[in-house]
Formats: sequence, C-alpha cells, structure tokens
Amino acid sequence: MVGRARHQASALTHQLRDLGAEVLEIPFIEIREPRSYQGMDATLRNISEYDWLILTSVNGVEALWARASKLRINQKHFNHLKIVAIGPATRKALEKRGLKVDVVPRQYVAESVVASLRRKVKGKRVLLARAKIARDVIPRELRKLGAQVDVVEAYETIVPMSSRRRLREALLRAKNRPDVITFTSSSTVKNFVALLGKGRGRGRQRHATQLSDVSLASIGPVTSSTLRDFGLSVAIEAREYTMPGLVKAIVAHQKKRLWV
Repeated sequence: MVGRARHQASALTHQLRDLGAEVLEIPFIEIREPRSYQGMDATLRNISEYDWLILTSVNGVEALWARASKLRINQKHFNHLKIVAIGPATRKALEKRGLKVDVVPRQYVAESVVASLRRKVKGKRVLLARAKIARDVIPRELRKLGAQVDVVEAYETIVPMSSRRRLREALLRAKNRPDVITFTSSSTVKNFVALLGKGRGRGRQRHATQLSDVSLASIGPVTSSTLRDFGLSVAIEAREYTMPGLVKAIVAHQKKRLWV
C-alpha cells in the first residue's frame, strides 16, 4: 500500500510494480494551497534581501515557484541566493527550474541540514519555505547559530477523508489486505492514524493489533520515530532517505522473509 499524495504516488508505485509488486494506492495526505498568500507574496517581493534559501520538499519547490511565476518573479531573482535542497528529489525539482543548488546534506533530514550550514549562516538572512505544520529543528537551530531565519508557509497538508472507507476496507478484507504499507513522512503517519480512527478499545493498542501481520515501511528515522510514537512497529527503514532507498529496503526485507 502506497500512501503518498495522489499526484506524487506514481513514482513510488511504478518502481514497486516494475519489481512485480501489486500496489494499492490510498492517499494518507493531501496537499493544498495555503489559506493566504500574504506572507509568501511579501517574502518573494523582497527575495533580494535574503542570503540563503532552504527547501525541504518537492512540494515546497513547486508551491514557491508557482507563486513566484504569478508574481512575475523568475530565475534571475534567485541567482544571488545560496540554495539548500534537503535531498536529490528536491534538488532535481530546483534544477528543473534553472536554479543552482549549493548544498545537499549527507542525510536527508532537518538535523543534517543544520549541520551542513553550521559555519555558513552567522549574520545571514535565511528563508525556509515549507509546509504549514512541520518540525522546527531548522529555524530553531539556525537562529542559535546567529542566522536571521524567516519561515514562509508554502503549502499545507490535510487528511484526505475520502480515503477513510477504502483504507478500512483494505485492512478488513483478506483479499485486499496489504503485506507492506509505506510511509514517506511523519505527516503520512499522523494522517494514517487519523484515518483509522479511534474505533473501539484503546486506540494505540487497537491499531498495533490491527496491523500486527503488516510490515510498516518507513523512509527514514524521523518517520520511524513518529510511527513508534503511535505504538506502531517499524519493520522496514530505508538507509537512504529517498523513494529508491525505500524500495531497496522493501526488497531486502521481502528477500529476508523468503529465506526465514
């Protein structure tokens, strides 16, 4: 089962299907425009005042670029910036728009972004474009390093309630029941639990029991930590925190199971 947003699920789905998997797509997350563009518009109109730009997802790149285009702000307005992309997919999305990426951290998590900028941002103005709700590691830690950090809401993630019935049916019916469920962010975990609902009995215990025969696959340690926070066991964790890395981890897990 692939739980990525509908418009993003195809890449992961294709990789898994090419390896012979039967894939059921049920979105655990939906990407929406921010309720107001006031903050983003003001920031983009003053982009020349910033030294660094940090993007932590492809969604952030697409949302920022779409708004910049509406404001007739183009590539040349970003050329003075040092740009950080949290991983290869985000870097590719930026380069597709003609922007040069200066930093990609060793590990594709917020803590590694901070580590990669430790001696580079003191006294600098930094712009972080991200989802409405996200971890505050980057702005908090960069401010400690002496940076002036502005955070702009590029998009928001919500629970797609239309997925609730399909998810419950997939878990209840033996024919559709998945062997593996993929989680590509902490938001997908939180929304998955919300879609399951409280039901009867104690929520965490019920969910753990309901999924006892399903392998939960996480894209990395932050997502794994969120799964455990909800009392869910992590059977698979990608070593490289990317979609190809997640696929490799799933394949390795399935091969191991065959030999047990």
